[in-house]
Amino acid sequence: MKPPIFVRELSKQEREDLQAGLRSRETFVMRRCQILLASARGLSPPKIARSLGCGSQTARNAIHAFNKRGMDALVEGSSRPKRVHAAFDQRRAESLRGMLHRSPREFGYHSSLWTLEMAAEAAFEEGLTQRRVSGRPYAPPSRACSGYAGSERNAGSPPQTPCTKEKKAARPIDGGGRRRPPVGRRLL
Repeated sequence: MKPPIFVRELSKQEREDLQAGLRSRETFVMRRCQILLASARGLSPPKIARSLGCGSQTARNAIHAFNKRGMDALVEGSSRPKRVHAAFDQRRAESLRGMLHRSPREFGYHSSLWTLEMAAEAAFEEGLTQRRVSGRPYAPPSRACSGYAGSERNAGSPPQTPCTKEKKAARPIDGGGRRRPPVGRRLL
């Protein structure tokens, strides 16, 4: 088993900067300062994680970063992945572009505009990908569970729940169908 990791010995200036970082508006900086100061007090990463409510790997990452880069470890890095695997080669990417320039109705969809889910399903069915590339497989909306209002008036609006309908029914309405402003805030 590896021995627990701790931060290196802090200089007086580093300790002051870390204590000042505890008052930072940036959550990342504040959390890193908490972790590093706790490690300097002799707490192990699992104990730091329990006391701060974070993962022990988060504590280890902060300690490793500080030991390697010093105070630069308080600068948040990019969250982009280091490696990206292309879902399409050049030929398939061109085929996808061509498919997206055609109407979804040619592929059996009722819409004239592509959604991400429709494009993922069509690309999979056309053999452009080995698996669906969206975060979730496409599932067509069902009228029973989507709150489908069935009228043009509600197109583009979120579905109304029974609670929403009660709230709207309870609102005071003036003669023109608009809500009355609260008393004391009436505009002339």
